[in-house]
Amino acid sequence: MAVEPTADAGAATAELTAVLVAVTGDAPRVLTIQDGQALPSGPFESNHPTLQLGLRAWVERQTHHPLGYVEQLYTFADKDRGHAGARVISICYLGLTRETRASGARDPGWQSWYRYFPWEDWRDGPPALIARAIVPRLRAWARAAPGNATKRARGARIAIDFATGDTAWNEDLVLQRYELLYEAGLVPEARRRGAAAADSALPGTAMLHDHRRILATGMARLRAKIKYRPVVFELMPPAFTLLELQRAVEALAGRRLHKQNFRRLIDQQQLVEETGQMSAATGGRPAQLFRFRPTVLLERAVAGTKLPLSRPA
Repeated sequence: MAVEPTADAGAATAELTAVLVAVTGDAPRVLTIQDGQALPSGPFESNHPTLQLGLRAWVERQTHHPLGYVEQLYTFADKDRGHAGARVISICYLGLTRETRASGARDPGWQSWYRYFPWEDWRDGPPALIARAIVPRLRAWARAAPGNATKRARGARIAIDFATGDTAWNEDLVLQRYELLYEAGLVPEARRRGAAAADSALPGTAMLHDHRRILATGMARLRAKIKYRPVVFELMPPAFTLLELQRAVEALAGRRLHKQNFRRLIDQQQLVEETGQMSAATGGRPAQLFRFRPTVLLERAVAGTKLPLSRPA
């Protein structure tokens, strides 16, 4: 069972929740508990010196995984979302790490975040799920709206969020897409509130409470942040090839990158330097190993830039 916050009637309690991300191979992974049903979390207690130290204590207690880089993500306090029967303020954090074996009494483990959001992985082109199931159901929901203005507003959201018509896919809109599916009653979390029929939920593993919404928020934050800050290096080993770096960024963005433009971008920003060593693990000709230049952050602010995505024709 998840650790449930307790509160007096009418009172609110604070829950600390961690979206802890790693990239293993070409898979973006998130640390979960309860056999993939929840994110590491627990109530903020009086003996916790700070919110972040409280979060670190819960993650280490539940998964035996120490936290490295952590930043505050978002705070949710919706009355009708999350824990049934209790007003819970969810204070969420995003952490970046490298995958190590997790252990503990709450079945911790690493899961691909595309297990929860299969429509977000565009590395092999638009997922068939979108055209086959998501867009038709969303359009039916839009047509059922009361009033033409609401119909038009729903249609516009569908076009923007799921790139219908001439709208380009925006990989950063993870949370907006999930919230649209929730509002339309197409995810199991909405069904718990009686908003969806028993057979209408889309593929994608549900999570307890509002944890899939929190994961969507973490994915959106990280996808946006890798475009203007070199946080991806928090996920890389000390030495890596440029192809491994590109694959890690692609895994997070859910999009393919233009190889030459990506390498030109890395070179222009002087983010890496050669180690003088070679990797024979590529299966072909040995590749140069690089490491991150942390001094670049002291020399100058990293300029904002768009990733060199390979857009479909």
